[in-house]
Amino acid sequence: MMFDIKEGVNIRIKKFIPVAAGMAGGSSDAAAVLFGVNKMFSLGLSMEELMKRGVRLGADVPYCLMRGTALSEGIGEILTPLDPVPQCQVLIAKPSVSVSTKFVYENLHVNQLPKTAHPDIDRLMRAIEDRDLRGLAENMGNILETVTIPAHPVIQDIKDKMMAMGAVGAMMSGSGPTVFGIFEDREKMFAASEALKKSGLAKTVFVFTDL
Repeated sequence: MMFDIKEGVNIRIKKFIPVAAGMAGGSSDAAAVLFGVNKMFSLGLSMEELMKRGVRLGADVPYCLMRGTALSEGIGEILTPLDPVPQCQVLIAKPSVSVSTKFVYENLHVNQLPKTAHPDIDRLMRAIEDRDLRGLAENMGNILETVTIPAHPVIQDIKDKMMAMGAVGAMMSGSGPTVFGIFEDREKMFAASEALKKSGLAKTVFVFTDL
């Protein structure tokens, strides 16, 4: 489908998501542009049509358009909405290293990984449905850690620090190197945030309360 658009747009981006952090920062920018252009020029594209265009730009773009909690299959283009995750506190920490997504996927050998390396998606979804935060945390998993952590051990150090400070779960986001920790207790999360800042393990630290 072609659109008779004769005007252009000027886009200025103020980044809040760190670059090369494994947090879909570029994909969320692309999704925002697709969503915005569709509205600005009254193109009338449905969400499904936007998502079909978005996946050509990046595997995470369809999810960034849909948002919320979802089961992602295929390369990211097959999305099934899920219930929101249980309310929690989230601590995000990015070390000073940057990670090449290309490097991670080129060195990921899924067939050589033990079954225990793969998260139990069915249990994870049941925990979300049951509003069981600890069950969710216990069943989280990211097989990309098998590549990124050996290359950048500081990621494991951050995970261990979060768990020692009271997180119910901690995991690398995407291809890394950012780590997120899930907390039930706000005070423990803030204490962990300060400890990470003082430790020098993380270059950037964010807190999100009552999500």
